[in-house]
Amino acid sequence: MDYELVIKFYRKSLDDEAFLATIEEELKPVLGASARTDGYDVRPKDINLFVQTDDPRTVFRKIKSVLEARGIERGVSAAYRLVGGAQFTSIWPTRPMRRFTLD
Repeated sequence: MDYELVIKFYRKSLDDEAFLATIEEELKPVLGASARTDGYDVRPKDINLFVQTDDPRTVFRKIKSVLEARGIERGVSAAYRLVGGAQFTSIWPTRPMRRFTLD
């Protein structure tokens, strides 16, 4: 899989972080063979979920449907890069925003 998709959850916009315990398992049937989750890191201001895929835009749409069902899509941003790359391409939210980084 050539791309790393990163889903960034902003902690201040989350009512509850309990979903972290099960989100990867919830995504597996939705993603099928198109992607695989690769863990997450927890930081003071955000939580980053990593997904390996060959088609980051399509995979994000699938993930977004799960996030919408949980009501947490508004506190999220997403971007992808080539595995091992430094430059991200933002895909969510669709409106222009500041540059996506993993600080």
